[in-house]
Amino acid sequence: MRAQLARVDAVLVQALIAAALSFAHIHDVAVAAGQDGWKAWAYPISVDLLLVAAWRRLRSGSSKGAAWCWFVIALAASLGANVATAGLLDLGDVPAWLRILVAGWPAVAFLGGTLLAHTTPKAADDAEVIEGQEDEAETVCDPPTPTPPAIEASPERLAVPVPAALIDHARKVAAEHHTRTGAPIDTPTLRARLGVPAPMADAIAAHLAPTGS
Repeated sequence: MRAQLARVDAVLVQALIAAALSFAHIHDVAVAAGQDGWKAWAYPISVDLLLVAAWRRLRSGSSKGAAWCWFVIALAASLGANVATAGLLDLGDVPAWLRILVAGWPAVAFLGGTLLAHTTPKAADDAEVIEGQEDEAETVCDPPTPTPPAIEASPERLAVPVPAALIDHARKVAAEHHTRTGAPIDTPTLRARLGVPAPMADAIAAHLAPTGS
């Protein structure tokens, strides 16, 4: 338990150090680009919040394309600030393109955060629509069901009312059984395949029996 806590503490401390350094670097670049006072401190907060929002969307398992896009944008902003403050850029003479990027960042971050926060995942809804379309296509394109083999019927079986849709489904089950086994389906097997009570299975068998048997 102690070893596990020690690993967690080490990871947490490392994450805090990395976040603090990145926070300071973004602040320094913002100051060098002409953003002073509270505005300079708002820039690293904006970058970190966009990173967190994109990461949460990635963990949710939905809209991963958009989440990866904004995660890379926020990561590039953080990484770019870290590299810029490593001596590769003269912060006393910031180029115009960097000033433009820093000045335009709030609008970019606002757009990304809004899209990540208010885009409703549609994966489940799309799956339901596709499944419904497949079921409808199967219903339309099903070939005519062959007449199932004769099943012995008795008059008392007709006492239980059976929905027409269930009878149609039973015909398909009986035909499939005959095609697969070469033998007519019996009432116990029909009952097991349909999952209905015995009286209803008898009634269905009566409906499947040929007229006049």
